[in-house]
Amino acid sequence: MKHLLLVILFCVASSTIISQPKSGETKPSIKKEALPIKPAAYRTEVYLPLLKGKRVGIFANHTATIGERHLVDTLFTLGVKITKAFGPEHGFRGEADAGEKIENYRDPYTGIPVISLYGKKRKPSAEDLADVDVLLFDIQDVGTRFYTYISSLQEFMDAAFEYGKPLMILDRPNPNGFYVDGPILDTAYKSFVGMQPIPIVYGMTMGEYAMMLAGEKRLSPAANERHEYYKRASNSRDTLFHFQIIKNEHYDHTSKYVLPIKPSPNLPDMASIYWYASTCFFEGTVLSEGRGTNHPFAVFGHPFLPKNMYAFTPTSREGAKEPKLKDRQCYGWNLYGTNEEVLKKIDGKIQLKYILEAYKLFPDKENFFIKPKSEKPTDYFFNKLAGSDALMNQIKAGKTEKEIRESWAPGIAEFKKIRKKYLLYRDFE
Repeated sequence: MKHLLLVILFCVASSTIISQPKSGETKPSIKKEALPIKPAAYRTEVYLPLLKGKRVGIFANHTATIGERHLVDTLFTLGVKITKAFGPEHGFRGEADAGEKIENYRDPYTGIPVISLYGKKRKPSAEDLADVDVLLFDIQDVGTRFYTYISSLQEFMDAAFEYGKPLMILDRPNPNGFYVDGPILDTAYKSFVGMQPIPIVYGMTMGEYAMMLAGEKRLSPAANERHEYYKRASNSRDTLFHFQIIKNEHYDHTSKYVLPIKPSPNLPDMASIYWYASTCFFEGTVLSEGRGTNHPFAVFGHPFLPKNMYAFTPTSREGAKEPKLKDRQCYGWNLYGTNEEVLKKIDGKIQLKYILEAYKLFPDKENFFIKPKSEKPTDYFFNKLAGSDALMNQIKAGKTEKEIRESWAPGIAEFKKIRKKYLLYRDFE
């Protein structure tokens, strides 16, 4: 039983270590414009004492850095005993294509066994965790429902709670954490690109999102039950000994955090990251979403669109060996620009006008959306991205952006009430 609880009696005046807040309670931070944002991983003085003498299993990828160095490499040299590493989509060092399945291997830099959670399985097994005392999670999210790292987080939390392994999350800022928008996912359309009934842009950091999963009982039945047990066992300032969040410093939900490293091969810069929520829909259509170009998700189009539009040709390259419409000249849009230009165009909401205009211009509307063999609405990839078949039907029916956005409003309002309970940082509204 003693391995189930990591008893942490470590007080920090600034509430650096955070667990589930009381219902209705938020923990705002003081905005400090002049101070640089510091991700939790940089705050080694806070969490290293909690890892001392523990066998650590770490879920991370190439974005888990301190400066220009991988977190695992830093911890390794600091004497932290890492017995197991776990990697998500794109791999532990972030070198695999989108969707590419990865096998287990030993990290060539440290010799640590790496278990792939984007191949034959998506959560650690009891055997994987047999030599682990504490689990550490550190990965850079981009803040959209269909970006699979939050799905990986959920599976990892399930395993941690089910097998009684204390979990520490090193939080990182959300580069799209300054707004909330999009349709709410219908759970009939649940998949790895959308596991929870949340909007496309949910405005939470990984730490906040993790607290919502636990607090709203959205984990597996066994994980939820174990979490409730820990809550009943807790007796020190509502701290959940088995679940800890290390906060960012000087971050809040008005911040426009610029990532120091690309989070995945096809999000190479902030323009792509900002446009991703609006243009990832094209992955469910026959149009190129820009993979195989210098600006994925900021460039998109098709050979059948008017030839007076922006011309580009997707080619094979790192992270997109076989892009859609490879080596074919396409016509469409180029939305690339400076961070300030892109943020002004996005204006704090998903931009629907491009998918609506592309559908109107496309001559073969019957084949605009990629059809699954079954032709079931739940099997369309576009619907998995959107969260239901409502958006597809609205586009086909010629609904305006205003009408579509009005249909989202009630769901967004309800989600914001839930979201508010788990915020660790000052909100944007």
